[in-house]
Amino acid sequence: MTPHLHDFWPRSGYTHLQQNARGWLVPTQAYVRTFLARPELALVPESCAAEVALHEGLQAAPLKPVAAAELAAVQDDDARENYAVFLRFRDGLLAAGTLEAYYLQLMRSGVVDVPAVFIDAVVQALLRHLLADCNDALEARAAEMLFRPQRITQYEGQMLAGDRAALDMLNETAGLGEVGRLLRQSGALQPTAQVQVLTADNAVDYWQASERHHFLLDLTHELTQDLSHGLTFKMTRARSGLKALARVLERWLAHLLGVQVQIEPVHQVTDSAWRWHVGLDVESTAILNDLYQDRPVEAERMQRLVSLFTLTFANPAEMRSDVAGKPVYLGLATNAEGVVRIKPQNLLLNLPLASAS
Repeated sequence: MTPHLHDFWPRSGYTHLQQNARGWLVPTQAYVRTFLARPELALVPESCAAEVALHEGLQAAPLKPVAAAELAAVQDDDARENYAVFLRFRDGLLAAGTLEAYYLQLMRSGVVDVPAVFIDAVVQALLRHLLADCNDALEARAAEMLFRPQRITQYEGQMLAGDRAALDMLNETAGLGEVGRLLRQSGALQPTAQVQVLTADNAVDYWQASERHHFLLDLTHELTQDLSHGLTFKMTRARSGLKALARVLERWLAHLLGVQVQIEPVHQVTDSAWRWHVGLDVESTAILNDLYQDRPVEAERMQRLVSLFTLTFANPAEMRSDVAGKPVYLGLATNAEGVVRIKPQNLLLNLPLASAS
């Protein structure tokens, strides 16, 4: 019997997308229309007649051409710029033909001319597609790390990743919206624990409330420091969120680059022939670069490392000849504020591939 597959991230717009013969996602009018509901493009009482006409026209026909004069007629500078950005995103998406092609072209161009909110929306839709056959809540929660910044917190011996926006909102309002914010400010309301660590026991609750982003992901390990390139990570959880993240990254590469790899959190890295590395974020990229060049790394920066991974190609012939058969080391780290912001394009752009995929 085929296991029940869950419908999650309903606001990702995934149900409005179509697949081509390659299995890549084709944008539709309905998918593009979902972006018009974003706060940046929503009408407000102060919207001028030209903005109302533009918005209503796009609602009716999201793919319709918009003349420069029609856009210029919008009086509010911010609103006019927001629509210009949306149209640039929409037209780029339509020209590319699929979300995958658009994302790859944008990242490979080196000129990212749309805000992160659009890019994160594309990444979320792609991941929803990659996880369409997934019944593992840990993998779905780990995938959120690729499009939603995470706060990393040490709590009672565990390293926990929590959604930054969700935690910040709970911290400000205790989950009760603006009323909660006022009560917190007045001192009449104490913080309430509305987050929990995702486990097999509560996985069903994740599927039912996936848009709330209230579940914490356990990334626990023990860290010791070595004087060489090596850092020692001892895994202490059989159902590690790091392993789930590794599985998601494997799917990401298989879908977008067509390469099969195995990614594993490592217990220890003491490779004297370290040949290639990729940081999954800005901070780990800088740390790994310094370690590779034998430059000193301050203890405070080293402690920001959340994990290392090894990536091995199923077919070494798909790698550059000078590193074929060698492992690729990946890093994951927080910034100085304890936030992880994964840049999933790093894997696509920086792997030592024999030829462009």
